[in-house]
Amino acid sequence: MAFQLESPFTPTGDQPQAIEQIVQGVHAGDRAQVLLGVTGSGKTFTMANVIAQLNRPTLILTHNKTLTAQLYGEFRDFFPDNAVEYFVSYYDYYQP
Repeated sequence: MAFQLESPFTPTGDQPQAIEQIVQGVHAGDRAQVLLGVTGSGKTFTMANVIAQLNRPTLILTHNKTLTAQLYGEFRDFFPDNAVEYFVSYYDYYQP
């Protein structure tokens, strides 16, 4: 099933260029890319557009449970016809 993005918004500002560059990077085989932006700049929406254009399963990693829940809700809304799941690890690790 295709990843069909549902949103009343369209990419604006720097988002179209960021989407294009990330998609091109994936097609070129770039193994790591970073999307930087201030809070509220539309990073999640930008990545939803990337996922829709690439049309492939994607793993999103976050550093805390609060952000995980927020992203889960947003991606579930962006992709209502696709499986959107989340997993929180309670693994405790040693930090010197």
